[in-house]
Amino acid sequence: MTNHLAGGKVNISLLQEYLRKELLQLVDKCDGPKAIVWDEALAGPIGIIAKYALLKEHNVQKMFPLKNGKLPATNVKNIIFICRPHLHLMDRIAENIHGEERSGVRKDCHLFFVPRRSQPCETRLQAKGVYGNFTFIEDLPCDIFPFDSDLLSMEVDLTFKDFYLEKDPTSLYQAAQAIMLLQSLYGKIPRVSGKGDAAAHVWSLMGRLSHEDRTYPTISQIDHLVLLDRAVDLLTPLATQLTYEGLIDEIFEIKNTTVHLPAEKFSDADDEPNEIMLDKKQVILNSGDELYAEIRDKNFNAVGAALSKKAKLISSQLEERHTDQSMEKMKQFVAKLPHMMATKKSLAIHTTVAELIKSVTDSSEFLDSLMLEQELMMGVDTEKIQTHIEDCIAHQQPLIKVLRLICMQSATNSGLKQKVLDHYKREIIQTYGFQHILTLTNLEDAGLIKVQQGSRTYTVLRKTLRLTVEDGSETTPSDISYVHSVYAPLSVRLVQHLSKAGSWRAVNDVISLLPGPAIDTTQPLPANHHKRKGSVGSQVSGSQIESPKIVLVFFLGGCTFSEISALRFLSQQEDANVEYIVATTKLVNGNTFIRTLMEPLGKSNY
Repeated sequence: MTNHLAGGKVNISLLQEYLRKELLQLVDKCDGPKAIVWDEALAGPIGIIAKYALLKEHNVQKMFPLKNGKLPATNVKNIIFICRPHLHLMDRIAENIHGEERSGVRKDCHLFFVPRRSQPCETRLQAKGVYGNFTFIEDLPCDIFPFDSDLLSMEVDLTFKDFYLEKDPTSLYQAAQAIMLLQSLYGKIPRVSGKGDAAAHVWSLMGRLSHEDRTYPTISQIDHLVLLDRAVDLLTPLATQLTYEGLIDEIFEIKNTTVHLPAEKFSDADDEPNEIMLDKKQVILNSGDELYAEIRDKNFNAVGAALSKKAKLISSQLEERHTDQSMEKMKQFVAKLPHMMATKKSLAIHTTVAELIKSVTDSSEFLDSLMLEQELMMGVDTEKIQTHIEDCIAHQQPLIKVLRLICMQSATNSGLKQKVLDHYKREIIQTYGFQHILTLTNLEDAGLIKVQQGSRTYTVLRKTLRLTVEDGSETTPSDISYVHSVYAPLSVRLVQHLSKAGSWRAVNDVISLLPGPAIDTTQPLPANHHKRKGSVGSQVSGSQIESPKIVLVFFLGGCTFSEISALRFLSQQEDANVEYIVATTKLVNGNTFIRTLMEPLGKSNY
């Protein structure tokens, strides 16, 4: 399954191999049969680098999620806890160990922190009286995980909230470590650009980390690093994604390249047992599935025709077996048959997924909200109280949907008038409860909702960067705005201009309107460094360009599938000569992004 990671201009499977080796070295330090107890948030990402079958080869006999209380009974000698350095997880581990002690059976316990330990966690384990129970405590430095041949994610949910609300830059340190790891695998990156406070913080940390003794490959495979702070573009994650992959995420949520869908919608005759989880069918979404790679970045309105065309092609290919053929032709047909059958199975899955999506996107609820979003992005009536938002509140639609629309109105109007904001707050508190005042405060403190200060930044950005395109095609697009039907993600427009000009200078007027400092610099390269053959270095001018420039765009605070699709679209343009690799602290959509800023209230109406 690694081949889909090796399919890009930079071989991402090298990262997978490195992380797998780190994990297995630690697992092998524990002699004899072992059980792994997973922090559930890590089971998916680490499953991408090492499947259970591989861990079994290393004498891992059981795997359990890390839960409160006692561990399930097991007769293995070693218990390995693998978890993030969070205090509440230390409490669970302590409960598990005390439970083992009460059972009277002596076990060797080990603890691997991902990506590294923290002093408060070790102190908590000491306070709980279990620190001495561990044979060893190790760091498992998985700072970033390979999701696809052009996509990496740290899978850290709260980067934006931690940095902007809690003033905690821990995950930005992890991002800097991730970049240093990528440089140790793929060479030092000559050019660095960035925008925003989080970007400046990561660049400063990289400077400090570069003094550590490290070795780099002699050729840089990546030409340019772009650090983008999510706070620079808060509108894009709020907008409904209209690509196939984006809509799967909006409606069903993709987690670690996997989505769980209602099993009864799929004919399960061919399903392997592990594809069905109770009432859910598990579908893996990456470029290992050729058909998915072909349709994932299309606007959903272009997907039906693409599936229909593929169905006709497969049908005609399978019909060939009924024609009179020579033995040589039959051999060729038999050789192609497994690929055809795999495509046929994939076609059946994606046709069903598309039908599930269509039942949502055809609903008046979806279309009415989308219409308001598009009007706001076009700058229509952004000043006034929106009746659609009032209707959503009156019908007690999920609060997260209401907040998402209010945040969009704030972003497209460069803030709300005080009376408009007060009206929305009053309506929310009356309908959903006073307890949500904390969430509203968080959204204000994070800059997603604000009072208008007079300057109309969004209006200027919209015109200068052509953020809205009314006459664009969804089925045969010529511009990135197709990913939201009328709106081009601001983040990707910035990258588009940067890639053309090589620096922020060409869009300096725009850059100065956006929050946080700008970075435009170079990194000193090792003495034995060679230029990648045909790469477009910053000093090269007028030379023969043989291979595309490779740009790593690192989103700090989350990135959407629509932004990834827009970057892929740019690299596919004939005149581009740029390949993008996307890295992010977390893959997000409007709901998951807003959810990180909502105060948890137990079972509430969101």
